[in-house]
Amino acid sequence: MKINLKRINENFLMEATNEDGNSIRMDGSESIGGENLAARPMQVVLMALAGCTSIDVLSILRKMKQDVVDYDVEVTAEREEGKVPSLFTNIHIKYLLQGELDNEKVEKAITLSAEKYCSVTKLLEKTAKITWSFSINGE
Repeated sequence: MKINLKRINENFLMEATNEDGNSIRMDGSESIGGENLAARPMQVVLMALAGCTSIDVLSILRKMKQDVVDYDVEVTAEREEGKVPSLFTNIHIKYLLQGELDNEKVEKAITLSAEKYCSVTKLLEKTAKITWSFSINGE
């Protein structure tokens, strides 16, 4: 795996590109001289968590013959205050699913992702308590 990062402007706007040519942009906050033109690196880490667990959950539910009509994830996190580096201490993942779904199968898919499959979860749980919840059709 290889990532190339290129600075885009004179401040902190950067673009990271993978071997396949896919890219994301990152920027610093205004408080450090950035311009908020893109997500900050620690936000990208949470995006990676949401993406990693979502690939697991959706793949597992597909294998369980569950028809997910709509799917969203909300990730909230807290970081250490007054420390450098400021690591995540608490992360909560809320899965919002729509469709004719079996509650027990959804719970099992999320548990498997959290406890076995998601590499980003395994990385982050070394410093953060990671919790999750889910709702099906708003309930």
